[in-house]
Amino acid sequence: MLMKRNKGIVIIGLLLAIQLVFVSTVGAQEGTVDPKTVERLERLIKQQQQQLESLQEQLNQLKQTATDAQTQAEEAKSVAEETKTAVQAPVAKTVTSSQERVKLAISGQVNRMVNLIDDGKNTELYFVDNDDSNTRVRFVGTAKATDDLTIGSRLEYAVTTNESSEVSQDNEDTGDFFNTRWADVTLASNRFGKIWLGRGSTASDGTAEVDLSKVDVLAYSSVADPAGGMLFRESSGGNSLTTVSVGDAFNNRDGLSRRDRLRYDTPTFWGFHLAGSVVSNQRYDGALYWGGQGYGFKAAAAAAIADPNNDNTDLQYDGSFSVLHEGTGLNLTMSAGLLDRDDEGDPTNLYIKGGWLTRFFSVGQTAFGVDYARSLNLPTGRDDGYSVGVAAVQQFENFGTELYLGYRLYSLDRDVAPSVEDISVGTVGARVKF
Repeated sequence: MLMKRNKGIVIIGLLLAIQLVFVSTVGAQEGTVDPKTVERLERLIKQQQQQLESLQEQLNQLKQTATDAQTQAEEAKSVAEETKTAVQAPVAKTVTSSQERVKLAISGQVNRMVNLIDDGKNTELYFVDNDDSNTRVRFVGTAKATDDLTIGSRLEYAVTTNESSEVSQDNEDTGDFFNTRWADVTLASNRFGKIWLGRGSTASDGTAEVDLSKVDVLAYSSVADPAGGMLFRESSGGNSLTTVSVGDAFNNRDGLSRRDRLRYDTPTFWGFHLAGSVVSNQRYDGALYWGGQGYGFKAAAAAAIADPNNDNTDLQYDGSFSVLHEGTGLNLTMSAGLLDRDDEGDPTNLYIKGGWLTRFFSVGQTAFGVDYARSLNLPTGRDDGYSVGVAAVQQFENFGTELYLGYRLYSLDRDVAPSVEDISVGTVGARVKF
């Protein structure tokens, strides 16, 4: 429409030009032109000038309309880009505490896997929650009392179904499991150390499990966890199931686990710190921790002594060490534990793992591990077992996700009848943290 109006203006302009030339010619020949004719022509020119002014006004209005439309289009585009950015941006953290000066953080994970298990007679699939690091949710509150003192609290619950430590050939659906892992308060000071009161890790918890390989979601010193509930079968007769489980035959002797306790950790000096705790049921423990980095290596270690206060037992000892060469990703992890028993052989666990940590993909690191565990005097003083395993873990760092797969063999050599079949376990699973 705008183009048509422009053409009309051009035509009128040409007519006016012709008329002006004509009038000029008439003026030159006024002796021969009728005055009425001149008056009529002047009136016509005036009317056409008015039409031209009207068309010019309409053209200005159209230009303003086009300018307004362009402005609106640009504003709409800007709003669309802002909306797109808002959609793509991380979700705002909106968790708040009822206490103004207390920060509240909610986190957790889901860790599910499928085991394909050959127990020497049958091969079946088992759908389980991975007890290497089970499904859980936690709530952590912190408040800065002074520049040096922080008050903390933690509630953490395991919320699982079909724990891998419980599922067996005769019980494939163990149902729901709800357990309080942590319920404690803390006082932490850089100058004076940290005090823990309530349920949580004792001083010795984790001292047999120091591990830098990043395959510990499936393969670490507690080799029984991925299939701890599975029962060994007799290797003769009708291949009947025994009452001995994988969890009975393999135990890394990792301290006193999580208990109701009063614990104290010293400040860290040159990478070292001490920890000790007084635990419910007249138990106690102490531990030494160390971590360091330099010369292209990263390393960590821990050792502990504990009194489990069990019948016919004395003290329990354990320790572990892990080192990672940061340039190549090669790593080595070792662990050992022993329970001093009075009336039979001391249950002992020895563990070693070689690993490689690399980055094949931009999404995250890829980790590999090959390990060997030796279990002595479990479940009785006349039983010895061993386990070998391989594992691979792919991390997706931006999504808090790990995909993993592996294979493990459990073998138990018994000096008492009956002898048992080996158990082979193939695993695929995923852990997603939030």
